Amino acid sequence: MNIHEYQGKSILKSYGVAIQEGIVAETSDEAVQAAKDLQAQTGTGWWVIKAQIHAGGRGKGGGVKLAKSLEDVKTTADQILGMTLVTPQTGPEGKLVRKVLIAQDVYYPGPEKTQEFYMSVLLNRQTGRNVIIYTTEGGMDIEEVAHNHPEKILNEEVDPRVGLQGFQARKIAYNLGLSGNANKEMVKFVMNLYKAYDAIDASQFEINPVLKTSDSKIIAVDAKVNLDENGLYRHADILAMRDVTEEDPTEVEAGEFNLNYVKLDGNIGCMVNGAGLAMATMDIIKHAGGEPANFLDVGGTADAARVEQAFRIILRDENVKAILINIFGGIVRCDRVAQGIVDAYKNMGSVRVPIIVRLQGTNAKEAKDIIDASGLRVKSVILLQEAADSVKEVLA
Repeated sequence: MNIHEYQGKSILKSYGVAIQEGIVAETSDEAVQAAKDLQAQTGTGWWVIKAQIHAGGRGKGGGVKLAKSLEDVKTTADQILGMTLVTPQTGPEGKLVRKVLIAQDVYYPGPEKTQEFYMSVLLNRQTGRNVIIYTTEGGMDIEEVAHNHPEKILNEEVDPRVGLQGFQARKIAYNLGLSGNANKEMVKFVMNLYKAYDAIDASQFEINPVLKTSDSKIIAVDAKVNLDENGLYRHADILAMRDVTEEDPTEVEAGEFNLNYVKLDGNIGCMVNGAGLAMATMDIIKHAGGEPANFLDVGGTADAARVEQAFRIILRDENVKAILINIFGGIVRCDRVAQGIVDAYKNMGSVRVPIIVRLQGTNAKEAKDIIDASGLRVKSVILLQEAADSVKEVLA
């Protein structure tokens, strides 16, 4: 699950990480009031207006702007709110901006120059350890830095059994070239950042940039947080931060029916039970010359109601030319699935594309008999090769 920048910063702050303070607003009037409140709290005279969407690269798309007066705050908020923001991460369709973050200006003059760093914490799946990735080249796309200056990207692996050690945080601060108070502040920043990452079951915490201010403070100017959905049952407060308006509406609807659905760009709809079987089914489709239009796992239960909802979701994609149902009857009986398919088909009145059904496992023969006797535009097959051949026929 992704959350907004302002939500990520609130989590960081609760774990002692210094942040660029800000207040979220949904209208230009709220933005002006937020700017006034922020000025009273921090003394800032300039404000940064930031679009709140689940995507990076907002500045390049015009979603991050500086306002030097309350009039500028109102005008800029009016411009950003309601715009469709297109960034390298949104795709050409962009995302509608419904909220803005009014943030304090942290690039104020002082005795030292400001410095921007990049830092993220995530899991290294190859080693089974968490890793802190960091570089002095902050404020830039990390992919660009990795491509042009790979030697500048450093990492520190953390054994999750013992957690981040003080010497590791001091090593990071030293490698970033910091000394004096800035060094001490960075050590504290790194320790608390890792604490936050570990405590909330995050899959990634990315701070770009981490800023050394002109008076040697270390603060998070941005926060991109991804959460492991498998751990959300332990964090009801964070689950409440979910913004479904930022997610694909079809995927949200599928989730309400406990269907695991991801839309793809192909022409053959898939309905399976089990992630492994889903991957194999998509391979079958590609081998037959088609492209999977989706990943859809109905799980261990495939009654008429769920199957019908799965049909409706798949068929919203106008590119779908056929639906391949591939179910293994282990926990669920194949004949029940078959009856669910027939009932769902009849409830829908008609289905505009042919359906290929492969049911194997418990009561597979009875299931095939149900499908064959239904008189519907449903083809029952037994072998994977038969399923592939049927897909080829549809595409021919």
